[in-house]
Amino acid sequence: MFRTKIGGSNFFRRLAVFFAILGPGIITGSVDNDAGGITTYSVAGAIYGYGLIWTLIPSFIVLLVIQEMNARMGIVTGKGLSDLIRENAGMKITFFIFIGLLLSNIGNTTTEFAGVAGSMEIFGVSKYISVPVTAVMVWFLVVKGTYKIAERIFLLFSLSLLTYVVSALMSKPEWSAIGASIIHPRMEKSTQSFAMVIALVGTTIAPWMQFYMQSSVIEKGLKMKNFKYTLIDIAVGCVVTVVVAFFIMVACGSTLHPNGIVINEAKDAAMALEPLAGKLASHVFAFGLFIASVFSATILPLATAFYVSEAFGFEAGIDKKWDDAKEFYTLYTGILVISALIILIPGAPLISISIWSQVLNGILLPVVLVSMILLINNKKIMGTYVNNKLQNSIGWTAVIVLVGLSVTLLFLPLINS
Repeated sequence: MFRTKIGGSNFFRRLAVFFAILGPGIITGSVDNDAGGITTYSVAGAIYGYGLIWTLIPSFIVLLVIQEMNARMGIVTGKGLSDLIRENAGMKITFFIFIGLLLSNIGNTTTEFAGVAGSMEIFGVSKYISVPVTAVMVWFLVVKGTYKIAERIFLLFSLSLLTYVVSALMSKPEWSAIGASIIHPRMEKSTQSFAMVIALVGTTIAPWMQFYMQSSVIEKGLKMKNFKYTLIDIAVGCVVTVVVAFFIMVACGSTLHPNGIVINEAKDAAMALEPLAGKLASHVFAFGLFIASVFSATILPLATAFYVSEAFGFEAGIDKKWDDAKEFYTLYTGILVISALIILIPGAPLISISIWSQVLNGILLPVVLVSMILLINNKKIMGTYVNNKLQNSIGWTAVIVLVGLSVTLLFLPLINS
């Protein structure tokens, strides 16, 4: 009986440690299913049906390995990825990398507000109300809140993304066809197909995630002695990312693709679902889009402000006051304001911004991954916590494949002409 009590005590102690550590992995993974991601998965499902679902399997493996690298590097060094790139690559290279990432993330954040606007229009709310109100709420959460409060709200947002599972099941998918598409993967040799695969990978494994993940483990004060719990957090986050992506592609592949319905954004998918799968399925899809958009409209500018501030040596952190981190909060506010204003411009090319921001993510990702792999294999930085052979093999394979796809995307139009 005494042993049982001790065992129970150890179990609850470990559980308490896990819940204390829980957050960075799940939040980083969940926010990856943002409005841009939902749009990309929806368009892929509408155009190719179940044909590109197989891309989620290699994406999951690479995502898991990369996120583990991020967390390990952040905990061991106590520095953000931006800091490490600046210190080891110099200011010139750092400047060009982060200008590209900044532009990409302004496009991504604009897409999030497009998701807010589109989802609320389905419920009869004008974008001239939903976008400004959301922007102000998001700003107050970050600027006036604390990391602990924000993290708890983010975890609740993560759970709400599972509404896409409900939406997909209501679309009555053909599981045998889904299984066949995964077992026998295929890809068309066309510019559109290559661009879509890069966009899918670029939204599943986004460059900004690597910076946010590393900054968040530092902000949370995690240590290597509890790294096994961090690994569980990361694994759950990666599973959530891929499961949500899978069910979005299934929902659109089961309903829109067989009926030849072409969509340009996630809102179109929600509206098109109504006559095919019912009003409830449409509203569930739209609600998921709204939650994901608000969630990501908070995290994306935050991640950008984190890594740009780190890269150029400015103070950064939610728990810091405005006067202690002026550049950080000014950058965060600026990205929010610019992105929200673009959405309110009549006739703004939102679809192009959404898809091509994801493609730009896919093109920038190899640059970020190369930087990461070189840093994490540097014994002066990581000591005994450098990568093993398997981690390096997966990391370098991902870089080679992404570079190959990007080069193919650039040259395929010339070959076909």
